[in-house]
Amino acid sequence: MKTGYDDNAFGIIGLGRFGLSLALELTNAGKEVIVLEIEAEKLEAIKDQISNIYPVKVITKEVLQESGISHCGTVIVCIGKDIESNILATMSVLELGIPRVIAKANSIDHGKVLEKIGAQAIFPESEMGSRLAHSLVSAGTLNFLELCEDFSIANININQKFVKQSIEELNLRKRFHLNIIVVIREDKAISEITPDLVLQDGDVLVVAGNNNAIKRFEKANE
Repeated sequence: MKTGYDDNAFGIIGLGRFGLSLALELTNAGKEVIVLEIEAEKLEAIKDQISNIYPVKVITKEVLQESGISHCGTVIVCIGKDIESNILATMSVLELGIPRVIAKANSIDHGKVLEKIGAQAIFPESEMGSRLAHSLVSAGTLNFLELCEDFSIANININQKFVKQSIEELNLRKRFHLNIIVVIREDKAISEITPDLVLQDGDVLVVAGNNNAIKRFEKANE
């Protein structure tokens, strides 16, 4: 097992929509990705795309060390509805001294707890998406979370020219190599991103992908 921490290695705990998108995009960016998930069928679906996947019954420091997550420079805890498991997994990761620990929060109070114990809380599926990260000096981009030097999550307020286009017509994956994680509309999150979903005025896209791809979309969105 490796010792020390590798800035190009990422641990992902939990494979909901958010965790799956991160895992696939980071893998496509050439990063080492280690995934832990309780539901084995979710791992079965991605076994041909991500090599380091581990079905586990519970997240402990021993499991984190055996899987190799203990050497990752960044670990993202993506466990969703089970807040207790989310917090316990986050604490286990923090106790290993991982340099950067990011955890998905379901509410403001949940986020406060995560930040209190030393993690960086993110809110990918709620109106608090504005706390994804550092604000950028850009008219279209509201917030930006850089996971590594060439992969990020961005919160982008769409331009009028994309209003009334469907997700299929926008085709971000083919045109810009970006994944839409969630659409924020009127302070509510739409996490079921279907091809026929039509964008409306005021919609915010939370996208994940290569930094250069995000910049290309920003330019097209000006």
